[in-house]
Amino acid sequence: MIAIRPRRLRRTDVVRSLVRENRVHVDQLIAPIFVAERAEDAGPIASMPGVDRLTREATVREARELYELGIKSVLLFGIPAHKDARASSNYDPQGIVPQTIRALKAALPEMVIVADLCNCEYTDHGHCGILDAHGDVDNDATVALLVRTAAVYAEAGVDVVAPSDMMDGRVGAIRSALDARAFAGVAIMSYSAKYASAFYGPFREAAGATPQFGDRRSYQMDPSNAREALREIALDVEEGADIVMVKPGLPYLDVVRAARDNFDVPIAVYNVSGEYAMLKAAIAQGWIDGDRAVDEVLTSFVRAGADIVITYFAKEYARRHG
Repeated sequence: MIAIRPRRLRRTDVVRSLVRENRVHVDQLIAPIFVAERAEDAGPIASMPGVDRLTREATVREARELYELGIKSVLLFGIPAHKDARASSNYDPQGIVPQTIRALKAALPEMVIVADLCNCEYTDHGHCGILDAHGDVDNDATVALLVRTAAVYAEAGVDVVAPSDMMDGRVGAIRSALDARAFAGVAIMSYSAKYASAFYGPFREAAGATPQFGDRRSYQMDPSNAREALREIALDVEEGADIVMVKPGLPYLDVVRAARDNFDVPIAVYNVSGEYAMLKAAIAQGWIDGDRAVDEVLTSFVRAGADIVITYFAKEYARRHG
């Protein structure tokens, strides 16, 4: 009887590389950037070591460095100087995100600029939309606000808008509005399966987006549900989403796999702030090998079926593998 010895193909680095099934390419990565309108709001984020809020000028410098490393896509989050109940700074053509889009396109015209499309950073109450008389997020009023903001971002030159609010019907409304305004070339990357997760804490510090009351579980998904995620993705694809996203990443690899098995569209996954902070804390304590752990985590997303990985580890990964 012939001996079956799989170890033959694990003998050396070269052999292992030859038969490797999944690889994370630098050009699959999107680097998130927090852009602060006021210089005094820029600086290090305590819960996310190695990540800073940047001014617009510093964002352009950061984007140049990322591009030279092979990371040619960024995801912008704005930190406005002014917040109010209607998120007016978000749809202001002179707001921080439109200004940054224009600056990046002038400096790096080939870079793919993705703009997160939500309101939580811009509202004084910290929720993702307009509140009704009962203090609940008004779905349709919020969708109208997202449509208005998407048009402003498109005018500024954005390549992709990424609605992250989890309002019903927003993808179709945004797609129709962009097409009607001659922005058919602007793509939509929808946060289709965005869970009400405990792993967003550091992001909320970074973006100043903690709800002032209640939580977001009435519009973000219940962590226990997977079939519902497939329904949400199907609705977004039907409404015109070009890319769909699962967020967070590590606790929802099963959802990424299910999305890959059921939909023939690009799948993105967001390696979120809490996942980043968790690894960074363990690395700082010397409890795990940082480089190997980061590589393993990013590979898990691709192995599960993701085409695109949004990660705060993008730059450090590219420095080692670019």
